[in-house]
Amino acid sequence: MSRYRQFSDSQAPLFARDEAPEIPAQATSAQPSYIKDHRARLRERFLVGGADALPDYEMLELVLFRAIPRRDVKPLARQLLEVFGDFNAVLSAPTHRLAEVSGVGEAVVCELKIIEAAAHRLARAKVLKKPVLSGWNALLDYCQTSMAHRDVEQFRVLFLDRKNVLIADELQARGTVDHVPVYPREVVKRALELNATALILVHNHPSGDPTPSEADIVVTEQIQQAAEALGIILHDHLIIGKSSETSFRSEGFL
Repeated sequence: MSRYRQFSDSQAPLFARDEAPEIPAQATSAQPSYIKDHRARLRERFLVGGADALPDYEMLELVLFRAIPRRDVKPLARQLLEVFGDFNAVLSAPTHRLAEVSGVGEAVVCELKIIEAAAHRLARAKVLKKPVLSGWNALLDYCQTSMAHRDVEQFRVLFLDRKNVLIADELQARGTVDHVPVYPREVVKRALELNATALILVHNHPSGDPTPSEADIVVTEQIQQAAEALGIILHDHLIIGKSSETSFRSEGFL
């Protein structure tokens, strides 16, 4: 007898019970055939055509299948999109806000956050330990994935070596919906600790508008002056909005 256990589509849910209320409890002992057939067709379409073959609500259905194994998840997928706007916003939504949606419990939140974490790791792997300036689009994708849908401002610093290879990506500060405290001396101090020779600053605007504020411009100038005094280059400052970003270098602020 094989010592390897076989797995099937009827695996147990992650948590003790299903969470979507669309089907009465007495009907959940077995997966109805119409749900089973729908899920099989949806998985086949995804495997054949990839993500581009599915609209956002069907991609969300695929994610929710494991969390809610015996119930129709389409209404919940559509409700999540109605509340948060799009697929990325659903995955990036804070846990407490997801929990406010009817039908969302621990299992659903866990599945969504697993997918979000996987997306972050994949995007990070494309830029970490690689030359940043020759892979600029990958860097922008990483910043968008990790920061575009945050509900408070975050300030990150990307530390580069003399070959412009990304050696560290660190969150320096978290703030409010429209402000994050930044201390130029701490940024430069950390660069020296890492033996970095160049920096890229990144922060997000939860409002969605990546236009630099006067405070953004001032703190960038302060960090640039502190860094240049120690022979460290500031390559750029990126402001990440909901669907676009602003580069200080491209806009002439650096």
